[in-house]
Amino acid sequence: MTSQLARAVSSVIESFSVESSEVRRAVHDLMEVKEESEELSEVKEEREELSEVKEEREELSEVKEESEELSEVKEESEELSEVKEEREELSEVTKESEELSEVKEESEELSEVEEEHHVQLKSMKPFTCVQCGNSFTNKYHFERHMRIHTGDLFKCDQCGKSFTTKQHFEHHMRIHTGEKPFTCDQCGKRFSCKRYLKEHMKIHTGEKPFTCVQCGRAFLTASYLKNHLRVHTKEKPYSCSVCGKSFSQVQNLHTHQKIHTGVREYMCFECEKTFITADNLKLHQRIHTGEKPYNCSHCDKRFSQSSHLKKHERIHTGEKPYKCSHCDKRFSESSSLKTHERIHTGEKHYKCSHCDKRFSLSSHLKTHEKTHTGEKPYKCSHCDKRFSLSSYLKTHEMIHSSEKPHTCDQCGKSFSIKANLKRHLKIHAVEKPHHRGCILKIVQQTTVAQA
Repeated sequence: MTSQLARAVSSVIESFSVESSEVRRAVHDLMEVKEESEELSEVKEEREELSEVKEEREELSEVKEESEELSEVKEESEELSEVKEEREELSEVTKESEELSEVKEESEELSEVEEEHHVQLKSMKPFTCVQCGNSFTNKYHFERHMRIHTGDLFKCDQCGKSFTTKQHFEHHMRIHTGEKPFTCDQCGKRFSCKRYLKEHMKIHTGEKPFTCVQCGRAFLTASYLKNHLRVHTKEKPYSCSVCGKSFSQVQNLHTHQKIHTGVREYMCFECEKTFITADNLKLHQRIHTGEKPYNCSHCDKRFSQSSHLKKHERIHTGEKPYKCSHCDKRFSESSSLKTHERIHTGEKHYKCSHCDKRFSLSSHLKTHEKTHTGEKPYKCSHCDKRFSLSSYLKTHEMIHSSEKPHTCDQCGKSFSIKANLKRHLKIHAVEKPHHRGCILKIVQQTTVAQA
């Protein structure tokens, strides 16, 4: 029994071992199959990748071919555009040549017209001056012109000026007579010539049709604009034949030349003082009439001249538009700047006719020359004393009037002359001990007097 059982167990063990080895072999085979399948799947993936790469290469080759085709198309389009440009240039050249031919034809026509026009003008200006060759359309203009050569002119017996027409002569005579027949219906201002009234009316209408392209400023007349443009160009085409001084306007040259000739054709009927220009006479006459039409917008002060008002208003505004080119000093008036700059340049234009002394200002020369001539035109109205300067007379007359306009703001003492006040103020500035008692005494006396 036992032996049978042992045999049976051993046979079972043997069969089991056989089966186990078979299982191991089967597992091993399965593992190998699995590995092979994984390898196959990898191969498959590689093949797929290769196929994708192949497809990409094919696509790239196609793209390359397309890009080559596009570059060829681009080159063709560039060639076409060049051809198009050449054609356009050719068409423009053709147009220009056509236009040139048209212009040539027009110029030929114009030259023919001009020739005809000159012929007509010659026939239209039958009156020719044998002395200077000028031609005229009518006899009146010709006869008026001939008066220049014959000397048959309308001559002013007051200033010697001559005119070719009676109308111009009559207009000129109104300067001497003061006649102003043309009146503005808006402000009452009067004029000697109708043309002047017409220009004046533009002030009321606000019409300024002529504008400067450089600064935008507008003007009533074309001549005003023309004169203004010389401010930008610095052009001074009119030169004095005597001293060489240049001017931007011809009327300024004519006014200047009267300094050399000594002609003063405008006389004041009140005091018989004579002037170079009518404007200077007009300004002078306001001394007699007391007219002061220009009122300060900051205070109640009035002025006879607009330029004086402008200078005065700079006291209120503190404006100093004129700067020295040599230093930083500024001035409210251009004349003050000009005088100041002579300190830097050492310029002294004005020479004394009696000695070799020179001056930077004409007023200083005038004052100096009175020391040679002994001239004392300013006489005191209270006594017979005379003075060379109006300022000296004014200071002297304060003796008679007992006027002392200059008062010390520290002690109340008054002085007739500003220089004496300045000298007095140095007492307060030094503050010497022996002066304090004096000042206190003066203050006490002033207080008692006021009480």
